[in-house]
Amino acid sequence: MRHTQVDDYVVLGVHSTTAPLEWRNNGIDQGFNIELMERIGQLIDKKIIIRRKSFQQLLDDVHDPMSDIDVIAVVSPVNVGRQLSQSDPIYATHANAYTLHGHALITSWADLKDKRVAIKRSSFVDVYLSGYPQQFQRVDVDLYETGFQLLFNHQVDVVIAESFVARRLMPLYPYVRSSSDALIYGAFNFITNSSKAQLMGQINDALRQLKLSGEYDELVNKWFGTGREKVDLTSTEHMVFNIAIITAIISISGMLYTGYISIRLRRRTLALDQELAHRHRVEAEISELSTQFQSVLDGIPHGVTILNKQQQRLWSNDNNIQLLTSDELHYLDRQRFSLQVALKKVLSGQQSLSAELSHRQQFWHLQIHPIAQEQVVVLLEESTEQHRLKQANEESSRLASLGELSAGIAHEINNPTGLIIHAVALFSSALKDLAQASHHYQKQNPFWQVAGLSPDLAMTELHQSCQSIEEAAQRISRIVHDLKRYATPHHQDEQTRVALNEVVHVALRLTTNQTKLHRVRLKLTEPSPVVYGDPLQLQQVMINLIQNACHAFQGNVGQIVIETQTTQTQAIIKLSDNGIGMDGVTLKRATEPFFTSRRHEGGTGLGLSVSSRIIKQHNGQMQLDSSQGKGSSVSLIFEKVEE
Repeated sequence: MRHTQVDDYVVLGVHSTTAPLEWRNNGIDQGFNIELMERIGQLIDKKIIIRRKSFQQLLDDVHDPMSDIDVIAVVSPVNVGRQLSQSDPIYATHANAYTLHGHALITSWADLKDKRVAIKRSSFVDVYLSGYPQQFQRVDVDLYETGFQLLFNHQVDVVIAESFVARRLMPLYPYVRSSSDALIYGAFNFITNSSKAQLMGQINDALRQLKLSGEYDELVNKWFGTGREKVDLTSTEHMVFNIAIITAIISISGMLYTGYISIRLRRRTLALDQELAHRHRVEAEISELSTQFQSVLDGIPHGVTILNKQQQRLWSNDNNIQLLTSDELHYLDRQRFSLQVALKKVLSGQQSLSAELSHRQQFWHLQIHPIAQEQVVVLLEESTEQHRLKQANEESSRLASLGELSAGIAHEINNPTGLIIHAVALFSSALKDLAQASHHYQKQNPFWQVAGLSPDLAMTELHQSCQSIEEAAQRISRIVHDLKRYATPHHQDEQTRVALNEVVHVALRLTTNQTKLHRVRLKLTEPSPVVYGDPLQLQQVMINLIQNACHAFQGNVGQIVIETQTTQTQAIIKLSDNGIGMDGVTLKRATEPFFTSRRHEGGTGLGLSVSSRIIKQHNGQMQLDSSQGKGSSVSLIFEKVEE
């Protein structure tokens, strides 16, 4: 219901989906009747509101003075009046009989005798036939399209339909044809409740003004492609006479109002020109903004793609989106990724999805967010480097834990080692005293023995055993000391004078377990070359190089040669092995982070990369030389520190 004190708008009820009269295109109401009524609304200074309902609802509403519908457009037979208030004719139409191909033509109403004829309820055909006796079997339908369906299925013989609707339906039913000339002539009119007769008077005045000004002809030509259409009322001379009188009155009235209308038209034209210029400026601004926004989207470093439910790409700035349909794309748990399943999950739950994926040797971070009921935005970012850095960080954490554990073990080993050294010192002193007592006692008993040996030989063996125990304990102590220093956190700015020979000795002591199976030759120049740097970091480099050399032998006994050399300005450590060597491709990539030929054996690809970085931080150079099957050599070249 509508209860307003000031009628500043008119509600036009529409039901048709038939072009060019009235229909909806992409949510916008269009058509001849709608545009004509909107132009009338401009002339009577009222806003036109379009409201869609079924045809029967519109008929019920237009009879109800309290309805929210003010005006509807219907077809009326030319010789049948309506009780409701109606406008001048808007446009002419007619109704034909339609049958299937192969059936006889309909030349008159008599040809319909005893046939099953489909008639749309409350249509202008129905109104026309209400005053005529029917000699055919009438079949009432709710829509003309329902009648065509019944005809197509042989459930009726004939459909009598309005020409505009039939013109739209016939391409959908190729076996249906028009089987007669016009049987009923009609005209489109705006109609309203009799209580709104004043409104209909305003509509008629505006309609006549449009016809006089020529705007009506322009609308007809726009929507129907013809000039001004005359309503065919030849069926009754009386109606023709009335139309002639009305036309004469309109012509006279038009002459009186031509000047006024011309002024209004010029003002309206000026306003439209200004509005058009404003729209052009706004469109240009929108186009520029759209171009800028597109440039921003194209410049985003991450891949952005909009997909619909059918996996169709609506927009994208990402060439890698094809990866999502690859059979080699997997989750990190090796389960195969399915884009169809992922889209269905996101759209059904309207919740975002985030996943880490792998494709061959690369890693990708995927996000899918719903942006509509049937559309999603996909963000795809390569995360290979982040993934490998994460693995390296985890490896570093494990190494740090191992360092802490080694420090604890070293502390535990160091205590009993100190006791051994202390005990050996006591044994050495006791042996000296025992040697003197043995010499005196042997004079009294020539056959006296110590541990089955003569006293002199026993003293010699005991003395050598004490020396061996002391040397072994001292060796353990040095190894523990080196291990504790290696595991202790240090800073890169803790640089001092470093003897390269000592770096070699410490590294060998810490890698004794790996090198004990191979031959190690040392060619260390004396005095030792000295450089300025961090001894712990240089020891780490040498440990990595010695371990790599041991791995190069693949279970065979090999030879490692470590040399220190000096020139006038340089100090050099050179390590050579006779292992399997490297080919040219491997040699070029040897210092790349995470590159390794031993990944299946647990290699991380960080050893040479970290070593190369440390040498560069010491302003040095790392030179690699290798031949497949002939071994490898690594030279570390530093600036020499003068004594």
